[in-house]
Amino acid sequence: ECVVSSECPLDKACINQKCKDPCPGACGLNAECHVRNHSPLCACRTGYTGEAFTSCQPIPPPRTPEPPQADINPCIPSPCGPYSQCREVNNAASCSCLTEYIGAPPNCR
Repeated sequence: ECVVSSECPLDKACINQKCKDPCPGACGLNAECHVRNHSPLCACRTGYTGEAFTSCQPIPPPRTPEPPQADINPCIPSPCGPYSQCREVNNAASCSCLTEYIGAPPNCR
């Protein structure tokens, strides 16, 4: 029926001397094929990405940013014990006995 593809309609190609659709087997997984000027053109389906002639994978959903962590006060609850005070120093708890008390937290007396 044909010797070269130009002897076929534009949406067909000359395959084994027959005007045939060149799409079957031309594209990869999750790809669609359209014929243009006797040649198969492959494109990933909507929602997919990749190399259409080999394989298209689902487009991953956009990453949602982690919510900002609330500032954590190391003195709540107080790790210092009775008769002591807690102060935040460099994001850590710093314990000291209240005035008029002696010892070292948590053993202020």
